[in-house]
Amino acid sequence: RDVFAVMPTGGGKSLCYQLPAHLMDGVCVVVSPLISLMKDQVDAANANGLSAATLNSTTSDAERAAAYRALSRRELDLLYVSPERFNTDGFIAWLADVGVAFFAVDEAHCISEWGHDFRPDYLALSRIVEEFPAVPVAAFTATATPQVASDIVERLRLRDPHRVRASFNRPNLHYQVMMKDNLDEQLVTFLREHADESGIVYRTTRKNVEATAGMLKANGIPARAYHAGLPDHLRAGVQDAFRRDECPVIVATIAFGMGIDKSNVRFVVHGDLPKNVEGYYQETGRAGRDGEPARCILFFGRQDVAQLSRFVAAVEDPGVREVARAQLRQMIRFAEHDGCRRKALLAYF
Repeated sequence: RDVFAVMPTGGGKSLCYQLPAHLMDGVCVVVSPLISLMKDQVDAANANGLSAATLNSTTSDAERAAAYRALSRRELDLLYVSPERFNTDGFIAWLADVGVAFFAVDEAHCISEWGHDFRPDYLALSRIVEEFPAVPVAAFTATATPQVASDIVERLRLRDPHRVRASFNRPNLHYQVMMKDNLDEQLVTFLREHADESGIVYRTTRKNVEATAGMLKANGIPARAYHAGLPDHLRAGVQDAFRRDECPVIVATIAFGMGIDKSNVRFVVHGDLPKNVEGYYQETGRAGRDGEPARCILFFGRQDVAQLSRFVAAVEDPGVREVARAQLRQMIRFAEHDGCRRKALLAYF
């Protein structure tokens, strides 16, 4: 039957579709927006004894041909596809001939206009139920308020889904908000206190990412920059170095970390105010996946509010702009909250 699962980062969402994909006849089609990480997910699945492949805009002709051959022979457990690939002419008709066991929609909040990462391409996924009426659909997300959860179920047209809403409490994470005074000094002080530990420093813009990474290196802290403007091979190199503990500190935009299964991240630092609470929760959730204590620090200054307000004002679509404005107000409320941060997060979700 259909499933809708809200589970925190590190809560085991991938196991929920990988295990049944291995046990059931037919292929599980996993729809994911994380094209840059699909290869990692496929490699990890294959290393665990599953048969997996991917189809997206970065797949080579040889890889694509191999995936189609394996599917035609019904040899695959898992096929990872981007929403854009799913929506191309003929792909759905072709899938109907290869024996789909079930669909897994990852990062399902992307289909909701109330979600923090709305992707118009996800709207086409409502066709799954029309085209495959006898095939179950499972939707997974780490960040969904009750309003977003209802929107996901409605837009995907899930049929009386089995609902799982795991606890959002990550007891090993310590949340802290500090006033941003001299951010460079504050970062250097914090990172020297946590030398030899692995962690992520998030900055809002590519320019700030480069500047902060350069500043840290000048202060003797081994840090590397990661953002969408870097060439693919450089980004992949940074990601691999971080995963292998060769580079302890990554300074990044929020493009970094999605889907990275690195258990020993000991801290996540936000040098700027995030755009919304969902994004903040998801980004802090990359810390402490091994269950050991980890620090989550947000440096907050009123200048952040002005900058994000300008970003929101520049959004052309009035509906999207209003949602972004409401999300920013909620994020400011969290940053200015004078009580327990954990209680405030749990109350939000």
